[in-house]
Amino acid sequence: MTASYNDMVGNRLRSIRRQRGLSLQEVQRLSGGEFKAAVVGAYERGERSLSLPRLQRLAQFFQVPIAHFLPQDESGERTMQPLPSGGVTIDLNRLERLSGTEAVIFTRFLRSIQMMRQDFNGKVLTIRRDDLRLLALLIDQSEESFSERLSDVGIIADA
Repeated sequence: MTASYNDMVGNRLRSIRRQRGLSLQEVQRLSGGEFKAAVVGAYERGERSLSLPRLQRLAQFFQVPIAHFLPQDESGERTMQPLPSGGVTIDLNRLERLSGTEAVIFTRFLRSIQMMRQDFNGKVLTIRRDDLRLLALLIDQSEESFSERLSDVGIIADA
């Protein structure tokens, strides 16, 4: 028997709550009563549906992207290219032309990798696939959409 969507979302909610090491009662207490233990338990069991605003508030409470509550597509079909298996080379000069919050996150993350590696050539930086995954999570995007975003903003160095 296939689990209902409510069941799958509830399982994800339970998993996230447990990863945080919280009981249902602690969620109620820490949220100042915004999330009642009985209601969160009903969400987790799939007995109640979550509205989008409520799901957003839970995501904020647990400090995780809202997408982490949603079940993965089980069709197995991919419409976008996954991140390269070996990573990519980022043109740091192009990165400096970006602006906005996303650019700040990119820059801070890439500069920290440079510091850890003591790599200060200043022109390009090769990023491993695991680093790319982490960066995609930081900006709340899937690997696929992040891979497309890197191409769109033009920071991937020419081969």
